[in-house]
Amino acid sequence: MPLTSLPLISLFASQKGQTKAEKMCGMLRQLIIRGALRQGERLPSSRLLASDLSLSRVTVEAAYGQLESEGYLRREIGRGTFVAVVLPDGALKKKSACALSPLISARGRQIIATDGCREPPFPQAFAAGSPDLNAFPHVIWRRLMNQRLRNTPSALHSYGDPQGHSELREAVARYLALSRGVRCEAEQVMILTSSQQALHMLALLLCNDGDAVWMEEPGYRGARNAFLVANAQLEALPVDNEGARLPAAPTARLAYLTPAHQYPLGMTMTLARRLQWLEFARRHSCWLIEDDYDSEFYYHDRPLPALQGLDEHNRVLYLGTFSKVLFPSLRLAYLVVPPALIDPLCRLRSVMDGHSAQLMQVVTADFINNGHFQAHLRLMRRLYGSRRETLLNELNMKLGDKLLIVPHESGLQLTVTLPGNDEQQLTRRAGDSGLVLPRLSPLYHGEPQRHGWLLGFSALRSAEIVNAVETLARCFR
Repeated sequence: MPLTSLPLISLFASQKGQTKAEKMCGMLRQLIIRGALRQGERLPSSRLLASDLSLSRVTVEAAYGQLESEGYLRREIGRGTFVAVVLPDGALKKKSACALSPLISARGRQIIATDGCREPPFPQAFAAGSPDLNAFPHVIWRRLMNQRLRNTPSALHSYGDPQGHSELREAVARYLALSRGVRCEAEQVMILTSSQQALHMLALLLCNDGDAVWMEEPGYRGARNAFLVANAQLEALPVDNEGARLPAAPTARLAYLTPAHQYPLGMTMTLARRLQWLEFARRHSCWLIEDDYDSEFYYHDRPLPALQGLDEHNRVLYLGTFSKVLFPSLRLAYLVVPPALIDPLCRLRSVMDGHSAQLMQVVTADFINNGHFQAHLRLMRRLYGSRRETLLNELNMKLGDKLLIVPHESGLQLTVTLPGNDEQQLTRRAGDSGLVLPRLSPLYHGEPQRHGWLLGFSALRSAEIVNAVETLARCFR
């Protein structure tokens, strides 16, 4: 930070010393203690600094002399004036943390305690849920974007509808009706930045402080964090081969479910269990959030239609995202809501981030309407299916006696369980070898019933999968 910059004038004026020399000393002490001026850094000559601050050279010389006597500065004849103080490592960080801690609310501390959600910036074995961005049709996407910018540039640069651009809402409604059996009009579709944003909005809108929320056990940590931040109380729903089991008593306002592909164990909720949940929600007037997070990627039988398509009483809110099927930085997701919640959710969105990016919405609508979306999905199913088979074969061949593969026929990751409870130790060992192993046990809200990992494969080439499994096998040795 050069001492000839304009901010020094206001910093000098803010000092409360009785004389100009004392003000100068106070300013330089602040800059050194804050770390803006570091050990060995050369200060301007007294003549130059006096000119910049409209002071006499005598005043600056007096300040330099005083700080030298205090040990802040070092003066060398013929060379200049230098910072002499060495701050202890981490001193500034510790001071900053201490200053902030009393300013953070209880809810803020709760958010920080969740440790957030950090995705790797590039594909790495076995980070879960990352699409293969190299296989995305970038040329087609760029052409569609250029067409939009040529034809309707001004309209896309204005503020947008909190509910989402009408063209994308219509395209999403048609796609969901044909592919997932969702029953809705475009007026029921809301375009959001992410599925996580949708969960936070629903938690804020539907939960009072202390309300109970049902969560699958194990279940998605992002949903758990959203409800905890809203000060809800989580109640575990055990899962079996038919999906999430119904609670014994109606104690909660809403339930978060993943019927198509339970996260993280992968079973599909049976039709009988779905009908039971819908009747339960009708009888007790509770909401069901259906997260259909990766139902597009099935490798054998087509998945059952969405739970929402069976709902006759408007109790289901259907959630999906484009992050997995297109690319994460697109930042677009969709929420299908009952008519009674459309206006409240739009008002809530308007006081949060307003709307999603207009250009990305209309380009996504063109991508769907022109048939590119379905073609891309077909290609990705074949590509990911092949990689899944490679991972299955390698795991069975090299680690068949060390872990158990949880059977499921869809998704971008395989869940494997460990017979022992050495998940943490093996995860650290694998991390030292360059592997990312998302752990299974933290997905339990209570005591973990299983230990293991979620092994992502979709963004890895076959050779990378083979090498990664060999590396993992060495960790067991």
